[in-house]
Amino acid sequence: MARLPRLTLPGLPHHVIQRGNNRQFIFVDRADREKMLSLLAEHATRQGVAVHAYVLMDNHFHLLATPSTATALPQWMQSVGRQYVRYFNDRHGRSGTLWEGRYRSTLIQPDRHLIRCMVYIDLNPVRAGLVADSRDFPWSSYGHYAGTRVDKLITPHPLYWELGNTPFSREAAYAEMVRTGISQADVNLLTDSALLGWAAGDEEFAARIQGSTDRRAVKMRPGRPPKAPVPDA
Repeated sequence: MARLPRLTLPGLPHHVIQRGNNRQFIFVDRADREKMLSLLAEHATRQGVAVHAYVLMDNHFHLLATPSTATALPQWMQSVGRQYVRYFNDRHGRSGTLWEGRYRSTLIQPDRHLIRCMVYIDLNPVRAGLVADSRDFPWSSYGHYAGTRVDKLITPHPLYWELGNTPFSREAAYAEMVRTGISQADVNLLTDSALLGWAAGDEEFAARIQGSTDRRAVKMRPGRPPKAPVPDA
């Protein structure tokens, strides 16, 4: 079955996943991760993309970002992807593809899922068993939001500012959200929506998105579609 075209709309947050080919490592050491962060920041500025959250795992990465134009997100990912592959292959003496095909992404309903998606991303290393606490993994946006460092790549979404009236209260509120975590249902929703390309949101959000695109924005319900009523003779 052919893949659906990506849902990309300016002004809305997008959850992006890019995996290594055959689940191979795309980051070998600190230098590789620093190079990726540098490229993400450089091209986000060039293309007009606001990055709200990220995590760089060993064989994949997640991003939460809002593009300013319809072409900003794909151009950002294409530029970063191409330059990083050249860098990685040259540095590690390899050739050929690095990515598992094209990146996956979907739209996130801000008021319903944006903060949950940030928490989901920052908890990725914990779910993978790499660390026991998000604060112990340096390659994510958690440190910025928890107040342990300033990350120039990050542009907080306006909804983050609503977590508190002061930097300390926002940082404490976000750290508590990460400590509490999100439900397995939310984990599944955020993973599946990005991998399959369905908008993550309620029916009203889905209807709004559907009005802005020719492709289906939500997964069809299982079973046969209802038959149209037969008109009276």
